[in-house]
Amino acid sequence: MASEGRFLEWDGCFNVRDLGGLGRVARGALVRADRLDALSARGWAALAGYGIRTVVDLRNDDETGGDRSPRPAGVRTVRIPLDGTEHRDFWDHWWDTPGFGTPAYFRPFLERFPDRVAAVLRAVAEAPPGGVAFHCGLGRDRTGIIALVLLRLAGATPEEIAADHGLSEARVRAMYAAQGRRYDAGVIEEYVTGLGTTVHGLALDAARWLDAGAYLADAGLGPATVERLGERLRGR
Repeated sequence: MASEGRFLEWDGCFNVRDLGGLGRVARGALVRADRLDALSARGWAALAGYGIRTVVDLRNDDETGGDRSPRPAGVRTVRIPLDGTEHRDFWDHWWDTPGFGTPAYFRPFLERFPDRVAAVLRAVAEAPPGGVAFHCGLGRDRTGIIALVLLRLAGATPEEIAADHGLSEARVRAMYAAQGRRYDAGVIEEYVTGLGTTVHGLALDAARWLDAGAYLADAGLGPATVERLGERLRGR
């Protein structure tokens, strides 16, 4: 099972899981998550106790605020806003559309912003010893794009990646319910049905399309950095 033993219960978050076991990713090397600034003191202790030493925050500047509880001194945070919202040629098409909540925009994003993706992967490669947790707001979309590239680089199959993406759905619904917010899954279902596919199918298509090694080389990530990134994914 793609989900077996991988979900981590860090108090304050809803959608945290270890990518270990997918492809060549080692347990504890990479964790994907929703907003970590919502962690309680107990949640931060769990994160640090799990061996995470670097947090990569993919959110835009206007999404970040104060932490609910202080971050442990031994945890380093790197902020790399992934979206690039100033690039209106891209976002005027995708913003506030149902497609923005699905993998329909993954390939267009990867094609448009290889430099931004490369910056995140460089941060993972250059992180000090210890595990790396990367997150956005829901732990599904921006986090899903980065997980897609990392997992393809680590040799995970498209089927494994699409299955992993699907694990976020129930967690996102739980987050919305806990916050008293309405989650309209019907809008997304109608959107993907109109495309003649499913959310799973879109994730599968994006994963099948991506040649991570060639993509990162074209994005300017040098061989030494890619090699180091591969070592990090294997827990070395």
